[in-house]
Amino acid sequence: MKRAEFRHREALRVRWAEVDLQKIVFNGHYLMYVDTAVAGYWRAMALPYHDTMERLQGDLYVRKATLEYEGSARYDERLEVGIRCGRIGNSSMVFSAGVFRGEQVLVHGELVYVFADPHTQTSRPVPPELRAWLQAFEAGEPMVGVALGDWPAQQAEAMRLRQAVFAQEQGIPAELMSDEADATAVHALARNRAGLAVGSGRLVLQPGGTGKIGRMAVDAGLRGAGVGGALLGALVQAGRERGLAQLVLHAQATAEGFYRRAGWVPEGPVFEEAGVPHQAMRLALG
Repeated sequence: MKRAEFRHREALRVRWAEVDLQKIVFNGHYLMYVDTAVAGYWRAMALPYHDTMERLQGDLYVRKATLEYEGSARYDERLEVGIRCGRIGNSSMVFSAGVFRGEQVLVHGELVYVFADPHTQTSRPVPPELRAWLQAFEAGEPMVGVALGDWPAQQAEAMRLRQAVFAQEQGIPAELMSDEADATAVHALARNRAGLAVGSGRLVLQPGGTGKIGRMAVDAGLRGAGVGGALLGALVQAGRERGLAQLVLHAQATAEGFYRRAGWVPEGPVFEEAGVPHQAMRLALG
């Protein structure tokens, strides 16, 4: 078993409470590590677990979990837990797991899940769409698609996301969710393989060959799954196709690192907008 065999790897750090009297991670905690990585696997597929299972009218139940121990992790060590869907049967699916310290595998094993009716817990065939999503992810295919459109076409879903992220999560007044620029902006909507809108953003054209990206909103449970990067890339490309010389945005301070990694450059001091610290940033397109 090699680390590179896993498309999804969840980064963890050993906490003090997870170490036993032998000063190594207590064996039972490795199953918790694997379970945490399984949650990350669904996030990496851009599929909110509960919403997805509700759509499929079923749920997954663990039938068997096995672990084999090759080595021990110690307090404060950095680990990666790889999860891979290896086989899908009629109603069951087998996931392989590996706990790595660097390239060394410390623990490996399998989880066998059964897809079942959530009310009776009786097994049901794995839905074809779920099978297809898992196979696509393991084949390295993108799990999110971004569509550009106008405000009438995307308003309902974009506003649902803005309401969840800006109003409910961040406490920004509801009247600031939308403005007159929405009517003429280029809007982007990210959808997962199930067709659910999981992220939105917009590009407002300004005088002098400048465009302003804003209203970036991503489902809280899917941050870190590449949704924001897909949205940003689509909006930047839209700016290039329209011949813009540069793009600007006001990044929330907590998201500045995300934009820096995408090549954006901060300008000026941090300032408050709608009660939230922001950093002005710029990206040259020439």
